[in-house]
Amino acid sequence: MEDGKAMNKLNVLYEDNHVIVVEKPINVLSQGDATGDLDLLNMVKNYVKIKYNKPGNVYIGLIHRLDRVVGGVMVFARSSKAAARLTKQVQSRKIQKTYLAVINGKMDKEQGTLSDKILKLPDGNSVISCEGKDSLLEYEVLEYNKKEDKSLVRINLKTGRHHQIRVQFASRNHALCGDQRYGKVLDNTQIALFAYRLSFEHPINHETLEFEIKPPKKGYWTLFTI
Repeated sequence: MEDGKAMNKLNVLYEDNHVIVVEKPINVLSQGDATGDLDLLNMVKNYVKIKYNKPGNVYIGLIHRLDRVVGGVMVFARSSKAAARLTKQVQSRKIQKTYLAVINGKMDKEQGTLSDKILKLPDGNSVISCEGKDSLLEYEVLEYNKKEDKSLVRINLKTGRHHQIRVQFASRNHALCGDQRYGKVLDNTQIALFAYRLSFEHPINHETLEFEIKPPKKGYWTLFTI
């Protein structure tokens, strides 16, 4: 994709000299891999390079990732100083990442905490295992569609393990709708998981910043009044 086209596709929610917050499109990589497909990190670099007419390489620091199939809010650093401080916030769990998901069935409790140990396997999957790392999330059921037997849940992710949300709900027989890896989905429906809210402390002026976007109104999301 040409630089100009990549720039036009980017939805920028906020930017200053230190950070840039954007929407990660569904099915776009957070960071480049062996496929060579266009990734969000390079899209942000291209955007900054073109908008500010910067020569040479542009520094953009990757702070966190979203799975390729998941869209939502992401923050990148525009300086190494900002990157170091934002990374510390991730490590100390001060960056608040909130997701929306549509799951199969109805949870026994309207809200609660899921705590497990998750192990990432060499094949790219993750499983619940005593050999894994502590994994914690809080959830709240926002709406239940009785006709379709599906629930809209809000998830406050406390730890960021590989495929954590997908594994934890699937292990309780409430797999995410459209999850072809852990939900045994046979068609090509899009997974109903979206990083809709992100909150963090600005790395320089220490102001609390919060950003929120809604998932696309299609697929499983149309079953609920989001």
